[in-house]
Amino acid sequence: QVQVVESGGGLVQPGGSARLSCAVSGSFFRADALGWYRQLPGRQRVLVTSIGTDSTTWYTDSVKGRFTISRDNDKRTLYLQMNALKPEDTAVYYCNTLTFAWPWGQGTQVTVSS
Repeated sequence: QVQVVESGGGLVQPGGSARLSCAVSGSFFRADALGWYRQLPGRQRVLVTSIGTDSTTWYTDSVKGRFTISRDNDKRTLYLQMNALKPEDTAVYYCNTLTFAWPWGQGTQVTVSS
């Protein structure tokens, strides 16, 4: 049974940084392309960045140059380094495969505010 646990969010000042982690158990982690998604209240969850099995990355335009996704297959953990945070980055962040093969975790709230 797959379990997904996101962590690392919190209250961050504009221009600050945060590092999110997504620990996964029960999945053949290294075989999947993975992504970080974010969701605002009343809005759909959207893909922010992804990383392939070959570590090829993709970023939505609004986070390019500020966010970095990475993966540690041995630790079954996905990471998101977020720098130069803006108030519009405020959201609940989730991780999943690109085909939504995992159950959704509880997410981690990131609030960017002074």
